Amino acid sequence: MILSESIEDYLKAIYALQREAGKVLTTQLAERLEVKPASVTGMVRKLAQMKLVTYKPYQGVELTRSGQKIALEVIRHHRLLELYLSEVMGLPWDKVHIEAEKLEHALSEELEDRIDELLGHPTTDPHGSPIPSKAGKVSSSDSHRLSELKQGEKAKIAEVNDEDAGFLRYVAKLGLFPGKVIEVVSVAPYKGPLTLKVNENKIVIGCEAAEQIMVSKTIA
Repeated sequence: MILSESIEDYLKAIYALQREAGKVLTTQLAERLEVKPASVTGMVRKLAQMKLVTYKPYQGVELTRSGQKIALEVIRHHRLLELYLSEVMGLPWDKVHIEAEKLEHALSEELEDRIDELLGHPTTDPHGSPIPSKAGKVSSSDSHRLSELKQGEKAKIAEVNDEDAGFLRYVAKLGLFPGKVIEVVSVAPYKGPLTLKVNENKIVIGCEAAEQIMVSKTIA
């Protein structure tokens, strides 16, 4: 099945929103893709006719097995490209996302396999996000939002939201890269900032920013 870039973008966005909140509302999809709600409704109905999603007005959108398979394939392309651009081409981690967005739709299966082999069959991208396998499997994790940690808890940075280049530069300055172990020194009340210990240094990060960082309490 040959699909347009727009259809692949919709399926990828639906998958991401499902991962965050389950069934997806068309208003959420419109906000994420920055398009008008009427355009989203039209596309979702088209995707439903293609049996890539199930959709009932006012009840949300959900990927079918076929839709999820396509979404995961596009995500695999995207994250492999991010890692290739970072490790082989030397692009900073705040620039690879937008470049991968341009290339993910054009990546052939042969080139995908070559990149995968060259990189040693990686399981995560530069931001810690899991790379789906060739078979469309995604590794499970015990990750939580950094903002959910309590005083005294230790964790390892697992994944950083990669959609905002400015945010990635900010996180890099704080030293909060995937794999870094942190300890919560204190948490201010009423969704106040968190004080963290990183490499014996103390840093402060706001709750809103901490919500964009996933951590694992399994440190070993």
